[in-house]
Parts: sequence; C-alpha cells; structure tokens
Amino acid sequence: MAALAGLVVGWAGLGAGAERTLQQLRFAARDMAASGDLVIVEIDAASLARIGRWPIPRENHAAVIDRLRAANAAMIAFDVDFSAQSSASGDAALASALARAGDEVVLPTLAQSAGSGGGVIDLLPAPAFRPHAALAAVSVLPDGDGYVRSAPLGIVTAGVPRPSLSAMVASAAGSVGESFAIDYAIHPATIPRLSFLDIRDGRFDRAAVAGRRVLIGATAVEMGDRYAVPRFGVVPGVVIQALAAETLMRGTPVSAGWWPLWLLALPLGGAILWLGRRASIAAIALAPVVLTGAALFAEQYWATGLALVPGLIVLTGASAVAIATRVAEGLQARRAADAATGLPNRVALRATGTRAGGVTIAAVRIAGFDRLGAGLRTEQLAQLVCRVADRVALVAAGATVYRIEDRLLVWESDVALDWLADRFEALRVAMLRPVEVDGRRVDVTLALGAAIDPAGDPDRAAANAVLAADAAEEAGDPWRFHAGSVEAEVERELSLLGELDEAVAAGELEVLFQPKLDLRADRIVSVEALVRWRHRERGPLSPDLFIPLAEKGGRIDGLTFYVFDRTIEALHRWAAAGHPIVAAINLSARLVTAPDFMAALADRIAASGVAPEALILEVTESAAMHDPAGAAAALAAIRALGVRISMDDYGTGQSTLSYLKRLPLDELKIDRSFVQHAHSDRGDAVLVRSTIDMAHELGLKVVAEGVEDEACLAWLRAAGCDLAQGYHISRPTSAGAVLELLDQQQRAAAA
Repeated sequence: MAALAGLVVGWAGLGAGAERTLQQLRFAARDMAASGDLVIVEIDAASLARIGRWPIPRENHAAVIDRLRAANAAMIAFDVDFSAQSSASGDAALASALARAGDEVVLPTLAQSAGSGGGVIDLLPAPAFRPHAALAAVSVLPDGDGYVRSAPLGIVTAGVPRPSLSAMVASAAGSVGESFAIDYAIHPATIPRLSFLDIRDGRFDRAAVAGRRVLIGATAVEMGDRYAVPRFGVVPGVVIQALAAETLMRGTPVSAGWWPLWLLALPLGGAILWLGRRASIAAIALAPVVLTGAALFAEQYWATGLALVPGLIVLTGASAVAIATRVAEGLQARRAADAATGLPNRVALRATGTRAGGVTIAAVRIAGFDRLGAGLRTEQLAQLVCRVADRVALVAAGATVYRIEDRLLVWESDVALDWLADRFEALRVAMLRPVEVDGRRVDVTLALGAAIDPAGDPDRAAANAVLAADAAEEAGDPWRFHAGSVEAEVERELSLLGELDEAVAAGELEVLFQPKLDLRADRIVSVEALVRWRHRERGPLSPDLFIPLAEKGGRIDGLTFYVFDRTIEALHRWAAAGHPIVAAINLSARLVTAPDFMAALADRIAASGVAPEALILEVTESAAMHDPAGAAAALAAIRALGVRISMDDYGTGQSTLSYLKRLPLDELKIDRSFVQHAHSDRGDAVLVRSTIDMAHELGLKVVAEGVEDEACLAWLRAAGCDLAQGYHISRPTSAGAVLELLDQQQRAAAA
C-alpha cells in the first residue's frame, strides 16, 4: 500500500509544497562555491549614482567593452536591453566597440507582453549593433508561486531559434523548448563581482577577468529587475542568469523526476519490513538518510528535478507497518508470558490450539504457596517457581512448562497416563531435595494431576488436570488422574442449554451496564452491556461458562438479541431523562459472518427508534480469523447504518495488525492485562502508550479496560487515552443505577 501511495503521489505530482521545502534543504546541504570562471559586472547603485542617467549613455558600455577586451576577457555578455535607439554619438560609440570586439560580445534579445491587446513583442538589439554581436535570448519565467526554478536552453525570438543567454555564456548546446533546473546549491555570493563604474574607469585588476566569461547586468534595487528564487529570496535577474550559466558549465543536468528515488525506496522499505526487530529499527532510521543521500549525490553529479516525497511516503508507510507489527508482537509476547518468571502462561497454552486425537495435560500445584510467599520476597518467590519449573522440565522430557496461575505449572505430556505415573514418581523423588533460593534451602511439596481431553482442548484439559491435583492434595496422595467422562460433560451441557432457552424466554437473564468515562470531558458518555445469569438452582453462572455454551449450541443469536432489546430499552429510558449516551453490545465471532443474523440485526436497529450513532458493536479478533473478507463486508454494512465498530480485548489475539487493516473500525479497546499496571510497570506503559499513539494515527478512539485505581486513571489521561472502563469508575450495574450516576453527574456539572 505504501508503494502504491508513493506511486500515486509521484504520478499525480502531489506534495509539491513539501517537495520544494525538501529541495531547498538539499540545496543548503550541498552548498558550494561558483566555478570562478564567470564574473558579474554589476550596474550597481553606486554606478547609477555616478553616471546619473538611465538608460546609461552607451559610451559607457563601449568603454566597458574595450576595457574588458584589453584585459583579455574570454566572453562578454550583456543582460541589458539595447533595442531602443539612444543618442547618435552613444550608438555610434557602442557600434564601434562591438566592431572592434569582433563577435566576442553577446547581446540579448527579449520578448515582452504587448499590453492589454495581448500578444508578445520581440525586442532585438538596434540594427547598428547586430552585425558584430552574437544574439542570445533572455527569458526569466517564474513558476506559478512566483519563484524562478528553471531556465530555458533555447528560445525563438523574431522567428529565429536562439540559445538562451545562460546557455550562450556556458557554451552549452540545447534545443528550443528544452529547459533545465537551476542549481541553487551554488551560492551567488561566491560569484566574483566587479562594479560597472570601476571597469569603465579602469580601476580593476585585469587578472580578475583575464580568460573568464563576463556577464554584465543591473543589480541596483531601483532597476526593478529582481525575482524570487529558492533559498536566497529575491535576487537580480543577472544573478539568476549567472547561476543558470554556472549550472550548465558543470554539465547540462538531466531531469530525473520522481521514479528513481521511488524505485530505490522499494528495497529500503522491504528491508524495514522484513529485517529483525533491532535491524528494522536501524533501517527505519537509516533508510531516509540513504534516500536523501542518494538524491544529494545524484544532484551533485548528473540529475535535477528529483522528487523525494514519493520515496519518503514508501518509507513512512513501511516504517508505520513495521512499528505497528513490533508493537503487536510485543503486546502478544507480554500477554503470553508470566510477568514475574518469564514462563509462558495460560494465554500461551491456549494459543497452541486444539490437538486432533486429544491432548494430555499434566498439572503441578505448589502446596503451601501462601506460606512460602510469606517467608520470601517477591523476587525470591519468582526464583523458587523457576527452580521448580526447571525440575519439572527435566521430568517432562523437554516439554514446555507453563505457569497458568501463581502456584500452578502445567505441561503437555507425550506419554499415556500409565507411563505418566512413572514421571510423576520421578518428579516426587526430585523434589525431596530442597530448592535453593539466594542461598536459602526451601522445602517444596507438589501435588500432581493429569487429564485427557478427547476434543484436544489444552485449556480444558489443564483445568481438569488442576482439579485432579487439588483432589490429590486434599486426599494426601502424590498424584491423581481426572476421572470425569465425556458423556457426563455432554449431558451437563445439554441440560444447561435447555435451561438457557427457558431463561431467555422468561426474561430471567439480567443485562447490566458498565460505564465508560470520557477522560477529556471527565464524564460518563457510554456504557457496555453485559449479560448475567443467576440460575435458580446453580446460583450465579459465569458468562465464560454459558456464553461459549450458547455459541456451541446455536443459541448465541437469541442471547444477543435479548441483550440488544434490553439495551435499546435502557437507551430510551436514559434519553427520556435527558442523558443521550452511547451503548456497546458484544457480538460473537460466530455471528459476524452469519448473513441472516446480520440482516436481522440491521432490521432491529432500524426499528429500534434509537439513533444508530448511539450503538457500538464490540467484536473480538477471532471474528475475522476464518473469513476476513466476509467479516469486513458484514461489519461495513452495519457501519454504513451509522453504528460504530469497536475491537475488544486488543493485544490478546494472534493477528492484530491484520485485523486492524481489514475491519472498518472506529474504536480500540486495550485488554485489562496491559492496562492494570501501565502506571507502575515500564513495559506495560510503553506498550499501552504506543498502542494509543498508533490507534490515533489510524483515526481510532481508544478505550482502556481494567482501570482499578486513581493512579492508573491519571496515567491514562496523561497518555492521551480517550475512554476508561473499570471498577474504579463503576462496576457493572443496572439501568436504573446508571441513570442515578448520570443525574449525579449532571447536578455536579451544574453546581
């Protein structure tokens, strides 16, 4: 995309202002002196004051020609209009001087506007001067912004193709209609200058002009022959002619355009994207330097008109993608690692995915963990867990050991349960030796368990293995194997599914709302709808239990519509009380690409009587994992209605960048695991702040979940986060309680 953007910018000629600024900087970076082969004889203010007339009597020009010829000047060129007749004596004197010079003098031809009638009038030197002078065309054509950046090589005046004055002075060949960029790296102050009056009166060092080309023109401010140029501001026309000649004397430059630097930027951008983390950081810093250096080198020796912006767009885009990728990788790495020990955690275990043919998980519970924690410092306790994990890894034959809770370690077993008993016995024997921590010998007792999940879910197998370890600890056994049957689990799930249908039909599920605080306005502006089930017999059931069950059992659409309807009722209630806030509803990954559901949802939104802008759909990354194109199309259709789309639990998935690029998002919610300690943990702080900055660059608002205290809230404000959600602001509560909060907020604002 970055390469395409650079291509479009170069092809369309966009970014002219930035390009001109960069060109000026490159001129300054290449600052160099003139060749010294060209001398300006300036008709300056002092010369005008002494002569006292304009046009200057031509006897003066004749005298200057004779003086310069006597000093052996290689060429004499005038940037002075000699088209009008002057005094007879003056014209005769100048004609005689030109005859004596024998075609060594260049006189200008000019084209000027004919006035209100339109057209152009060509001005040639008076007929008496033409036989013994070479004629060149003078043309200074500013760009649309009034700056002179280029000069012609040849111009047609009076129907005759002629070299431009700068081309004649530089002895450069060219065709009519061709132009070249003037090299403003050449500093005009380094071009030697002599006063016209001093030349006329012979007060100059003849060596200063011997063998050199001499360009004569007006520099006095009152002459008005002045133009704006890059880098140096307003300068006399003769200076522009001199700089153009100096440019050609170094070789006629090639107008290279935008594509050479754009092509060079492609491999540089590729290096930024594909190199490793540290190398890509170096590439991000060095690539613009290399690109700019290439432009400077080319402009120094052969090219002009190089456009840097298309190439920089390629590098900027590649850098943005690389930085976002590194941030996402960092988020995922931190999310999948235990902060205290660095061991992979439950997130890492889940990320391994299901196993065809089932999976066996072994669990280790460190007995008396709280007692150990009371006698050891935090870092010592982390060392203890690592030492235990080392011994577990030896027995586990090199398998990865996960710390899924502070006192729980698990690994995937590659042997059957019967053989696993031998490994458990070997681990029990190994733990008879105390664990050494900072010179202290600590006795550690383990409770062991194992479980098989026929469906291949390592997370569920780990949960059952932990239950087995708990049972072993309670019974005083060294280990136990989980005895639950697949048939019993299926029966329990089927029973609960039927009860869920009844609960939805009877309206027994409760929809609570957790407020979100706008950190700039310091007021509640939106809520998230959360469903709760207080079972008549089983008591409160975790959403983590019944929502996945509803997804698997095909009930998630009805449950979602139930939450939607209760949310619409609450929005109407709040709006009627003068509080038109926004509500967010969670959308299951299974529903995003379900055409019938999405169509029904669109119909409900249209019939709800609530402005679509008052609704946000929160989706998780898995929604786009299996059918990215379908998910993007479905959500885009809902978004077209005016409903906003939010990405929930950012940082916990496997392809966050892909998700951001594909889905039509308005909002990003940073997972609580990164937010809770961002104000006290430097690593979390860097990741959260960089995520906020990246989201804002992409035009997304940012919601921080899991705000538990004032210190965290203050840090998020300072980091530029948009919204905050968590127990410090409010626990999930009823629609009526939200209304009371909004009323209190309104009264406080009016006080």
